[in-house]
Amino acid sequence: MTNLSRHRVDQHQIIDETTSEGDLLAAAAARSEPAVRELIRRNNPRLFRVARGIVATDAEAEDVVQETYLAAFRRLDSFRGTSAFSTWITRIAINTALMQLRRKRPEEEYDTVNENDVTSVTPFPGMVSEAAETVHGRQQLRRILEELVDGLPHELRLVFVLSETEGMTQKEIARDLELNPITVKTRLFRARRWLRQDLERRVKGGFDAIYPFDGARCANMADRVVQELSGTGEV
Repeated sequence: MTNLSRHRVDQHQIIDETTSEGDLLAAAAARSEPAVRELIRRNNPRLFRVARGIVATDAEAEDVVQETYLAAFRRLDSFRGTSAFSTWITRIAINTALMQLRRKRPEEEYDTVNENDVTSVTPFPGMVSEAAETVHGRQQLRRILEELVDGLPHELRLVFVLSETEGMTQKEIARDLELNPITVKTRLFRARRWLRQDLERRVKGGFDAIYPFDGARCANMADRVVQELSGTGEV
């Protein structure tokens, strides 16, 4: 008996965020569009991050996620329920991404979401818009972080993404990727060391270069201290 056959499908059931995974899978197997959409909504963040942890661009990752869903829903009857659905579909995403990586077809890169879209949005009462500098700074930081992570070999990048963005434990990562926990621990250590070294190269001076207090800032501090001491006759 499969995991899906244990759940009776109610054609009039309301599908929402409270619907159990078992009921969703049973409904999806019975071709319920709302159930399919809810399963996609729940699994989108993880699958995209897993795919992006292997392939080189957002566009490729989106293609992987789409192929993953198509493959999963077309053979949903093969899901036996011996593991969580998220684990099962994550493995499909990993295999799909690795196959795409091996194909290495040169394609034009594109994003389905235009981050430069400046469409006006009417804020809710009481909402305070972030300063443009804050938004720009956050975007720049995100790009830097993404570039750093992109520089990782894909076998290191995947475990790092699952750990740092999905918050998965080393044991969970080992289970989902079918790896030895020691291998996961080693790859995480290597990924973090790699990122640190790459960051140090980028900032040209390493972590010693952060929080600088020199140049005009240093001179101004000296001026203020001397001025205070002069006012009390101490210099």
